[in-house]
Amino acid sequence: MTMLVVGGHSRKVGKTSVAAGLIEALSEYRWTAAKISSHWHFDSPATEICVIHEESNREGESDSSRYLAAGAVRSFWIRVKEDRAEDAVRQFLPILKSSPFLIIESNCILHHIQPDLYIMVLRDDVEDFKESARETLSRANAVVLVSRHSSPPIWKSFVEEKMSGIPLFATPDPALLPPGLLDLVRSKIRDSRFEIRDSRT
Repeated sequence: MTMLVVGGHSRKVGKTSVAAGLIEALSEYRWTAAKISSHWHFDSPATEICVIHEESNREGESDSSRYLAAGAVRSFWIRVKEDRAEDAVRQFLPILKSSPFLIIESNCILHHIQPDLYIMVLRDDVEDFKESARETLSRANAVVLVSRHSSPPIWKSFVEEKMSGIPLFATPDPALLPPGLLDLVRSKIRDSRFEIRDSRT
């Protein structure tokens, strides 16, 4: 299978837009999409470590609905207990891996899996920079910079130090995939598929 992960340095930076844009632009692949979050603001049994919701509404406003609208064949919203993340991954990953092409919106998943491609989304008018993003930035295969601000963000020096050698693709809108990004993703998909076929020969 081929696994892509899209992360971001904070909330509301455009992660879902980038993921949905990739699904739509690479419609020749039958994508399963998943948003993974650690929000646990609902009643559930104390023994639960994650809640898996498979989306069926292509016309809703949720992120999982946007994935379906973009062309994903299956879409999930998975909420995990942060202190049980490793156990939760063991529970839900086999479900997601039933698809040959998987795209996950998450940062924390990087602590438990190694995807074929990890894309980090940064937005220069959002100052917050989550610790999970700081920990995983150097592992990115590509960075999408949503440039909305005339002055440099307060995290500019930190990012420049961490992403030395990582391709940067700038765009004014996360819904507009930067030129060159699709070529990079397609090449990674071809490489991962070749490795799978080659390992069986």
